[in-house]
Amino acid sequence: FFNCKLTSPPLPSSHRQQEIANYLGMELSGRVIKKFADGEVYVQINESIRGCDVFLVQPTCPPNVNDNLMELLIMIDACRRASCRSITCVMPYFGYARADRRTSGRESIAAKLAANLLTEAGATRVVMLDIHSLQTIGYFDIPVDHIYGETVILDYLTSKDFDPNDLVVVSPDVGGVPRARAFAKKLCDAPLAIIDKRRTGHNKAEVMNLIGEVDGKVAIVLDDMIDTGGTICAGAKMLRERGAKEVYACATHAVFSPPAVERLGSGVFTEVIVTNSIPHTAERDFPQLTVLSVGNLLGETIWRVHNDTPVSFNKL
Repeated sequence: FFNCKLTSPPLPSSHRQQEIANYLGMELSGRVIKKFADGEVYVQINESIRGCDVFLVQPTCPPNVNDNLMELLIMIDACRRASCRSITCVMPYFGYARADRRTSGRESIAAKLAANLLTEAGATRVVMLDIHSLQTIGYFDIPVDHIYGETVILDYLTSKDFDPNDLVVVSPDVGGVPRARAFAKKLCDAPLAIIDKRRTGHNKAEVMNLIGEVDGKVAIVLDDMIDTGGTICAGAKMLRERGAKEVYACATHAVFSPPAVERLGSGVFTEVIVTNSIPHTAERDFPQLTVLSVGNLLGETIWRVHNDTPVSFNKL
């Protein structure tokens, strides 16, 4: 890895960055990040990165979405001014991804704004993990590599002793059907069911109907993220009422805004399977939760980007 540097802002309780470094056989580059008394962020890179390909690993995730985004922007600026050759932002979770369109008048498209900020700060490439909507890639004027965290979940489910005839993959809404269909094809070519819901406000949705057969089946509910957990839990209750013998919730991004932990741990799910794209902390634990690592997946992607080889190795 000659002329390649891997660095990351300090995220509490996250071992993912170190997992990436271990996979690549590298050390995380030294940096100083601190806040002044007035809240302003200070960044300094502790080693020469002149002429290097720099990879900044930073999810702009809760609980401090804006702070994480600002830290990333300032780190990009510091690296650009240190004469590095390229700056790749590796963003396991892209904050503001859901603000990707206008649904009513006088709204901001914050996903486009965040893309502009990263580009103007000096980023030359972005790596994203399971972006909420693929149209967000078009908001960037620099190359974007999109990778699929669901492949990690797929490998985990494949290792379980499921009867292929018992499986059904469930999309929690119509928009997630392409994702669920591709996942079902890889998972023993399982049949597909769709939950019809109507969104009544931000973080609010009403489950209306179920399309497909789940009676006597093991239902795998697949989504890109779980926020408050209200919609996916309501869908799971409907699946139970329609005869599903087990219900598994699978999502790449465990946002887990309150009261998600209480809802998900209420017993409606057999298991809740997520990844560590967002740093996991002890207060987010509950008995049914399984957290899978995407460290090796991100490490392999970084290696391929640095060596100019295709990153479509994990496409669903």
